[in-house]
Amino acid sequence: EPDTTPFRRILLLLFLGSLALVNPIVHGDGVGYYAYARAPLIQHNLRFDEDWRHANQYFSQTRTLSNGQLRPDEFTETGYVGNLFSIGPALLWAPFLLAAHATVLLADTFGAHIAADGFSFPYLLAMALGTAVYGFLGLLFSYLLARKYVQERWAFLATLGIWGASSLPVYMYFNPAWSHAHSTFAVALFLWYWERTRGQRSFLQWLLLGLSAGLMVDVYFINGVFLVLPLIESLTAYWNFGKTRNFRAAGPLLAGNICFLLAVILAFLPTLITRYIIFGGILRFGSYTALPWDWTAPNWGSVLFSSEHGLFSWTPILGLAIVGLFLAPRAARSVALLLALAAAGFYYVISSYPYWHGMASFGNRFFISLTPVFIFGLALLFQSFAGIIRSE
Repeated sequence: EPDTTPFRRILLLLFLGSLALVNPIVHGDGVGYYAYARAPLIQHNLRFDEDWRHANQYFSQTRTLSNGQLRPDEFTETGYVGNLFSIGPALLWAPFLLAAHATVLLADTFGAHIAADGFSFPYLLAMALGTAVYGFLGLLFSYLLARKYVQERWAFLATLGIWGASSLPVYMYFNPAWSHAHSTFAVALFLWYWERTRGQRSFLQWLLLGLSAGLMVDVYFINGVFLVLPLIESLTAYWNFGKTRNFRAAGPLLAGNICFLLAVILAFLPTLITRYIIFGGILRFGSYTALPWDWTAPNWGSVLFSSEHGLFSWTPILGLAIVGLFLAPRAARSVALLLALAAAGFYYVISSYPYWHGMASFGNRFFISLTPVFIFGLALLFQSFAGIIRSE
């Protein structure tokens, strides 16, 4: 249904004004993410040696010798630099960087003398603008998901609240080479389309949902937790078919599920291929798989309340958003419950991760993936409070 108020236009105007905050820089983890875009574009390979040498001082000093050569332990058994970061952000940056590269080459034919190496300013600006665009699209899809269940004003205010008071702006504007704004976009797109097609999904819709799911995991591996949503949905449907002995109806759903899984694998192929080339196996993820994960989730309290990037202690608005998920009206209850389950699964994984605090981080940056869930919950909270006030 169309907006009856100009909230989307206001969001767009706010975003355009916010572009002055964009910081075209690659550093820290961003070196690894950006390398997956720059090296194929400029060098037509996955050799990241130059990216490691051009990195910010702290990143490069810990990975190079005094003569400028990379340390031997930076290379995998296949002879490639062990870039353990995900390829999803590079896939999303591709249109922006291709446009920047074409512009630089064209300008150089007119004597501009801009380095067409992927490190010069036009490339970094294109990357940073791309990140901001994806962050905004993530907010917009989150708003569209929330406004289906609450009045538009509350979805709008919740979007503004999370946009301004969570960790997202840091990674949308100031650290644009990191993956978190892209993660907001990919998860929001997946959740919006999942909810939009619930109940009666065609084969094409299962395919599109699978492609968006694969992209979501390409961007950030832990986003795979959200795959529990179509799983729960499908298992519930199979259970109901079994109770009513309507086995014929299970056939199209099974075909849809297979279509979904094939689409997920297809969209995830860029990750599998690069892992095979760089690490020598499609399921080898560098140090992520070598770390001592503790699946008893020993860090569950610290993740939320620690002074070291605790989720609620650094960004308390997110605590209000979680409360809102449990204040859903009847129409929104099933969606809110499923989103809460996915958020709980994500929280469990982070609580089991030895670097749960995110090391160099503003707030707990891992949870930026849950931006659509937080906007949904905060919108429910606002509407619930408004209802209480009106009833007084």
